[in-house]
Amino acid sequence: MSIVQAVDYHVPVMLEECLQGMNLQPTGHYVDVTFGGGGHSRAILDRLSDGGHLYSFDQDPDAAARAEETERFTFVASNFRHLERFMDYYEELGHVDALLADLGVSSHHFDDMERGFSFRDETPLLDMRMNNRAGRSARDLLNEYDEAALADILYRYGELKQSRKIAQRIVQARATAPLQTVGDLIAVVRPLVRPDQEKKQLSCIFQALRIEVNGELTALEELLEATKRVLRPGGRLVVMTYHSLEDRIVKNFLRQGDDSADARIYGSSASAWRLVTRKPITPSAEEIARNPRARSAKLRIAELL
Repeated sequence: MSIVQAVDYHVPVMLEECLQGMNLQPTGHYVDVTFGGGGHSRAILDRLSDGGHLYSFDQDPDAAARAEETERFTFVASNFRHLERFMDYYEELGHVDALLADLGVSSHHFDDMERGFSFRDETPLLDMRMNNRAGRSARDLLNEYDEAALADILYRYGELKQSRKIAQRIVQARATAPLQTVGDLIAVVRPLVRPDQEKKQLSCIFQALRIEVNGELTALEELLEATKRVLRPGGRLVVMTYHSLEDRIVKNFLRQGDDSADARIYGSSASAWRLVTRKPITPSAEEIARNPRARSAKLRIAELL
């Protein structure tokens, strides 16, 4: 077995539904583009024989530390936006039988207070990078973006009606002292947050910053486009989202017309996908009771034509 501490590190959401959606075969070739704690990857590997293979992606060094390659398993330390390039390198373009994407943030990221993803502890530095060795942190963003850019991020990615007022307060506060910690940010925005909706509105603020820091929605769009060249005809795409912005992108992608060169020449607009699930699958009440973080998950499954 090649996955270390998978169960303790992260509880995989809708595990059986994901595995069924992938239509796993013992000798198939599969991709898990969100390795995280390894829960889904471990379950996939358990169902593969010596002829099968799994490629798992993750840009987080913490995830890489928990993965060991074997003959049936290859770990790719990269953002999934580079899926096509790596699958070309491994000579798997057009040969992958199913791809799983469990989007959002791993439980580990929320629980590791040093990463700054959660507002439950006010002391950590504002980081929020999935790969904490590269790129701009949330701290950089909050102290360097101008007011208009901050307001746009909060409105687009957090869907916050008071985005302009929040951005204005952030710019005013940082003129006195830079925002360094989660507590600094909360102290600035709390006067604009309704007490009865504090948890929800703080979640939206943190979500907006995290999406911008990691370029999550752009990376998702690039991933989805690449799946049409990575999967074989009849291959399955299994995507789990945790907020409406992600789910809208996935839903529209699966329903949009074929934008290939042939389609533009001959006027075809049919989707490249057959929807296996017309409506998204959601967790059972029992699963939500066991794992409250599963409550917002939506699972969509489609088959490449």
